Amino acid sequence: MNVPLGTLSRRSVLTGALSAAAMMPLGLAAHASTSEPKKLTYRLLDMDWHDSQRNRTVPVRLYLPLATDKGYQAPLVVFSHGIGGSRYGYSYLGRHWASEGFASLHLQHVGSDRKIWTGGSLLAVVDRLHAAAREAEAIARTHDLRFALNKVVGGDLGHLIDSKRIVAAGHSYGANTTLLAAGAQVKRQGKMLELLDSRLHAAILISAPPFYGESARDRILKPVRVPTLHITATEDVIRIPGYYSPADDRIAIFDAVGSARKMLAVFLGGSHSIFTDRAGTGGMLLNAQVKNATCELTTAFMHSVFGHGEHGLQTWPNRHASILSRFTDFYSSRTPVVEVF
Repeated sequence: MNVPLGTLSRRSVLTGALSAAAMMPLGLAAHASTSEPKKLTYRLLDMDWHDSQRNRTVPVRLYLPLATDKGYQAPLVVFSHGIGGSRYGYSYLGRHWASEGFASLHLQHVGSDRKIWTGGSLLAVVDRLHAAAREAEAIARTHDLRFALNKVVGGDLGHLIDSKRIVAAGHSYGANTTLLAAGAQVKRQGKMLELLDSRLHAAILISAPPFYGESARDRILKPVRVPTLHITATEDVIRIPGYYSPADDRIAIFDAVGSARKMLAVFLGGSHSIFTDRAGTGGMLLNAQVKNATCELTTAFMHSVFGHGEHGLQTWPNRHASILSRFTDFYSSRTPVVEVF
């Protein structure tokens, strides 16, 4: 879901709440029903961290490559879920990245996690959705990311992580969290919020929605300077109580970001929740194809960012042409070096 740093209109649309629940990440259920590879190349660590300064719990799941047991320092992806998600979601990404040698730290944001969907009436669910989208929670999510990075890099696991190779990633509301941590600037009471985490070397933005309540999109997003990868679909539409965001909003975010290098992949069809662990949304066949292509593209992007070659990015569009609407790769000249379809 979108909606950070804006003021919600009070619309208790019950059908919207049902639609939102239908597109939520599966959380625990997804983890339980997802079969693991026969030969694991990583281990899972679930940790319940507590930020005493904010009195806020930050549950995390870390997919840690087994190669770290032999002295390998893994690059790190820190992942932020969409509204109503959990650390157990987006497991297909965590598993893939870890199998490719990247540690993947999946955060759970307690003010906007899966607890939104449980207990009470549909009206209560709508109220919790509105509360989760308030400005305070949007900012708290970014502080969750910073706190989690401090813990994993500066704690007992720090020697297993390459602190000079860190990427932030997120889906929907999590993409907004990622943008704020990557340099998006929002002004409050005449002052810019200081949310940039300079340890981030790139950002992966899946289904990034606009910053609601903010009209100066270019001013907010131009300060983002790290390489960015934007992933969406032609049917990536957000419909929840109080919000409607068409797929074109994802393109507008891409256009406004000021990164010296930025990439955009748009899949044909799909849905907003096709990028979660849900297997059927957007169509069973397409769902699997999009997930596979997303895994490959994000990995190729990170290899490129860390100087490991461009071959994966160069060959990716043609290998997935049948499910692509558009792929664009911009360099600092603002001229597309690669633009297909």
